[in-house]
Amino acid sequence: MKEWKKSDFYFDLPEELIAQDPLEDRSASRMLVLDKKTGEREHHFFREITDYLAPGDCLVLNNTKVIPARLTGIKETTGAAVELLLLKRREKDVWETLVKPGKKARPGTVICFGDGILKGEILEVVEEGNRLVRFSYQGIFEEVLDRLGEMPLPPYITHKLEDKNRYQTVYARYEGSAAAPTAGLHFTGELLKKIEEKGVDIAYVTLHVGLGTFRPVKAENILEHHMHSESYHVPEEAAEKINRAKSEGKRVICVGTTSCRTVESAADKSGMLKECSGDTDIFIYPGYRFKVMDALITNFHLPESTLVMLVSALAGRENVLDAYREAVEEKYRFFSFGDCMFVR
Repeated sequence: MKEWKKSDFYFDLPEELIAQDPLEDRSASRMLVLDKKTGEREHHFFREITDYLAPGDCLVLNNTKVIPARLTGIKETTGAAVELLLLKRREKDVWETLVKPGKKARPGTVICFGDGILKGEILEVVEEGNRLVRFSYQGIFEEVLDRLGEMPLPPYITHKLEDKNRYQTVYARYEGSAAAPTAGLHFTGELLKKIEEKGVDIAYVTLHVGLGTFRPVKAENILEHHMHSESYHVPEEAAEKINRAKSEGKRVICVGTTSCRTVESAADKSGMLKECSGDTDIFIYPGYRFKVMDALITNFHLPESTLVMLVSALAGRENVLDAYREAVEEKYRFFSFGDCMFVR
């Protein structure tokens, strides 16, 4: 297999194309349609996605829900400000977290949030310098978090989000993500109804998105990049719908790289699925043979990111980079609140 370098996936992106705010109408985003075989491109709006879906196709959506995972507090002993980001629940009240500043956040340190409504004690330092924190509080943790936490918007979004729900998909159901599966942000309830009326099966899987998804690739040889693991669940109903589409020669269309990583991790060698849960650190880059996914709805990603590499595995690096260059020329909006691509 060819050795890929990080720089093979670079493209020039003007900063002003990074979308800072969501559109009022989710489905009004622009959509670049890319033919993965020919490289041909068309320009549309997302609400026209129904024109590209056929009866019997299976659309796979990730129904994870973003938690308000960013907490601002103070050290109990010194009153120094501390920011804490919840990454992954390890036990009932023990979370793996990212703490800033981290150097002085040693085991035994207690951090107070909201005048002591919530307290977190650092238990130990784990891989990548993350901290395990045990929380103490009165009542229900999710309700306390809803009061005190903020949505963990990516660092490239500098505007304050007025409505928390705009960083959730309309079908978000199971809490646990530190970031939204952003390709799904373009769907409205009305559009999903139209898709179902067309005879398209909708399969819901869950992958709780961690920050590892956005961690920059530092190694020039991409195989030296370490992917963080994320937990997923494929319910029986979703497995049946996906298997039916595969066996009938219809397409499985993943909404977002998270849905793609879920089904590719869960499938057996023949591309069939059954109900299952697990953790995945799958890293998909050109040369990968897809077992399940035939087409992908995805946002525009960061240069040299593992996400651009995944899209390139499906459609070919040259096709993808050409599409990205055209998107830049056409002033598409990039990243979480931006426009999208349909790779078919």
